[in-house]
Amino acid sequence: MSSAVRTRPSRWEAQRSFDELGRPLRDITFCVVDLETTGGSAEGGSMITEIGAVKVRGGEVLGEFQTLVNPRSEIPAFIAVLTGISNSMVVDAPPVESALPAFLEFAQGSVLVAHNAPFDVGFLKYFAEQQGRPWPGFEVVDTAKLARRVITRDDAPNCKLSSLAKVFHSTTTPNHRALSDARATVDVLHGLMARLGSLGVHTLEELQTFSGRVTPAQRRKRHLAEALPHAPGVYLFEDERRRVLYVGTSRDLRTRVRSYFTASETRTRMGEMVGIAERVTGIECATTLEAQVRELRLIAQHKPRYNRRSRFPEKVHFIKLTREPWPRLALVKRVLDDAADYLGPFGSKKVAEKALQALHDSFPIRQCSERLARRPSKSPCVLAEMGKCLSPCDGSTDEAAYAEVVGQLRQTLSEEPDRVIDSLTVRMTALAADERFEEAGIHRDRLAAFIRAAARTQRLSALTRCPEIVASRREDDGRWSVHVIRYGRLAAAGVIPAGANAHAYVDQLKASAETVTTGPGPTPSASAEESEVILRWLEAPGIRLVDIDGEWTCPVGGATRHLAVHDAVNESRKSLVPFDDQRGLTTVHQPVR
Repeated sequence: MSSAVRTRPSRWEAQRSFDELGRPLRDITFCVVDLETTGGSAEGGSMITEIGAVKVRGGEVLGEFQTLVNPRSEIPAFIAVLTGISNSMVVDAPPVESALPAFLEFAQGSVLVAHNAPFDVGFLKYFAEQQGRPWPGFEVVDTAKLARRVITRDDAPNCKLSSLAKVFHSTTTPNHRALSDARATVDVLHGLMARLGSLGVHTLEELQTFSGRVTPAQRRKRHLAEALPHAPGVYLFEDERRRVLYVGTSRDLRTRVRSYFTASETRTRMGEMVGIAERVTGIECATTLEAQVRELRLIAQHKPRYNRRSRFPEKVHFIKLTREPWPRLALVKRVLDDAADYLGPFGSKKVAEKALQALHDSFPIRQCSERLARRPSKSPCVLAEMGKCLSPCDGSTDEAAYAEVVGQLRQTLSEEPDRVIDSLTVRMTALAADERFEEAGIHRDRLAAFIRAAARTQRLSALTRCPEIVASRREDDGRWSVHVIRYGRLAAAGVIPAGANAHAYVDQLKASAETVTTGPGPTPSASAEESEVILRWLEAPGIRLVDIDGEWTCPVGGATRHLAVHDAVNESRKSLVPFDDQRGLTTVHQPVR
């Protein structure tokens, strides 16, 4: 076994956070590796018989590594013929327990390169795990994958190493021996890099994400990202008239925006957008949650044509339980301050209608839209004759009986959806037993729409009725991010500086936070999407509740407990499973002092 040439780690390992344009390929130390094995799967019992590697930087060979490896088993005859490695050749070779540590020391601080990297790196990682050795976390470049994006049929019939070696006039012919194949792969790597250099690929990041679908015109606009910081925030692509084309968010603004001009962004629609864009504006945010919220607000404000979601948060529907002598359910587009009960918001009228029908299937309240006097004297409708309406219009029911049903409906909307669930489950079961599966599917879809809407309304209402919630989380860098949420709207965000007084900082953040007023309905002060983003953050691991003004409570017997069960049933679409019948009180979220 030849000794490894020891090299210092690349300077970019220490300074990459200061490099605004990525790590130039000329400064990267690559370790090109190739293995010979007894078969195709390490997990299936195949063993390594040879390791060969070449370390290069800036086109210069820094060192080579080669060793046979004793597999402790017979080498299959066809493998011996293919590679020329026989049982007698490996009998005195070191086992993988010795060969692997020596290779890892040789490759330390470099970027691994292999032709069909998942195979070679997979074997190395497998045996490292078997030996209890932590895998160093090498960055990996796969020349086979890269070649498939660069080489055309006119260049070569395929992307095998032997074919590519001919294309790039390799000085070494691949012969299924590890070191020879590694040397040939070095020539292939340099040939691919030369071609990609003419396409504007000059950094490791661009090499790793290169795609032939990214046009030279896109790459020429990389300079649009140069003024952006390496920080979380929101970015806006704009055309020559400063019209916003697209809004996005990222933990690292510069890196994300540069990807639109290199390779990781390959959607045709985004390529068209980049072709139109003339500038990119970045808005740095204190936290990723602030960035997500700002993104939603900016999309709603500018309605960029290349954003597909969140452009029209105002286009929603609600199911309203009216306040009148004979209440009814109505589909409305906005919430009024009229003391009525609301379910929603729904992003689709079609889904809202399904949930509305689920309620009508379960509660026999009137479905007519005209206003009724306290003592109406009209003719009953068809629904009344079918027994699906209490028929207050002709005096068939009194106010007390009707009010009792309305009270049960109101409780279903706000606390316990069991009556709707039980009613529709019985119907679906009966229809399925009669093999009327299409009708059962209609009721299933109605039930799904209702459960999701009820769960959403209950969770949103629990948050948006709180005047203020202050919560924090320790971030990866050890600092604490803090958010002030008022009536479900993000009012302030910040990160406590190192060495600062945490209590004083939180008090100052609260004092400078946006003043938020409340209103009626489940989403009085922000869009439903914003409040849901905040909810997901609040429910994430590691969140600390610093202070709560009000009471953040969710009904344990509410719709959320049924959501997972129903989604599983709805996903299968094959059987009707009865829902869990647990009952409970309310869960109260208390602040951590």
